[in-house]
Amino acid sequence: MSKILVTGGAGYIGSHTVVELVHAGYTPIIVDNFSNSEERVLKGIAGILGHEVVCHKVDCTDAKALQEVFTKEGDIAGVIHFAAFKAVGESVAEPLKYYHNNVAGLVTLLQVMEANKVTRLVFSSSCTVYGIPEKLPVTEETPTQKANSPYGNTKKIDEEILRDVAASGISLRTIALRYFNPIGAHESALIGELPLGIPNNLVPFITQTAAGLRDSLTVYGTDYDTPDGSCIRDYVHVVDLAKAHVAAIKRLEKEEPAAFEVFNIGTGKGSSVLEVVKAFEKATGKPFPYKTGPRRAGDVPAIYADVTKATQELGFKTSLSLEESLASSWKWQQQLGK
Repeated sequence: MSKILVTGGAGYIGSHTVVELVHAGYTPIIVDNFSNSEERVLKGIAGILGHEVVCHKVDCTDAKALQEVFTKEGDIAGVIHFAAFKAVGESVAEPLKYYHNNVAGLVTLLQVMEANKVTRLVFSSSCTVYGIPEKLPVTEETPTQKANSPYGNTKKIDEEILRDVAASGISLRTIALRYFNPIGAHESALIGELPLGIPNNLVPFITQTAAGLRDSLTVYGTDYDTPDGSCIRDYVHVVDLAKAHVAAIKRLEKEEPAAFEVFNIGTGKGSSVLEVVKAFEKATGKPFPYKTGPRRAGDVPAIYADVTKATQELGFKTSLSLEESLASSWKWQQQLGK
């Protein structure tokens, strides 16, 4: 079974991808420094799989420690690179922290991969590279815009680095997956999203409010040029997203792919904040009060994906609905409360 190194493999998307890699016949090797995740996630993964997954507590900016992992494991067939800081607000307050971790971490990883002749990389990118798009839905050909935050800029810079490396002619093939909005949790409720402090994302804020951990949800902006006035996003179940990484690894195992490719990973459908609130009520049978507030600076009014390329070339399509995603998020939140 091919070994796949998963940086940030104890994180939200990483942990679900580790599970799907095993289901697909791969042997994942986790690398995580646990600065933005918790070691109990490893127990959740083991609970789902019935066995533990190898994990190295290593920071991706530490070339020596990363090299030791490659040496110890040997015969690594590919890498999925999740490890990155991702809080938009924090990135504005601490930009150097984000550039060091998200950009220097990728550069260090690429150098170690090259030294060990590992030539396949799936990179965790983001729809933030599109900024405020002029036309919807966004395709992979939609022009990228000036980033709204240092976090978003690190994803743009990382993609540019990967393009430059591909153009240099070295033996590296990369697929960058531009995620839209991951939500949901594994059906077992043994792994899910573990935001540190006040959640930055809508769904964990909803579930924490429903559980009584937050006073109320504020819908920021109800006067956007959208059908109900609230912001629109493309919400994709994290298990579907995890399966997209398996599809990307399988594509890299073939000879056809170009040196650098980009795919949008979403459902292809936009849902507004108010629609998500109503869908949560329907999925859980739990009434959910909220209040409205003014727009937040930096919020994109609407963005959702055109997923034609992922469907045709990756053979990937989402299968889980918004309501199923929200029901799994609520099940996960209830499990956390036990």
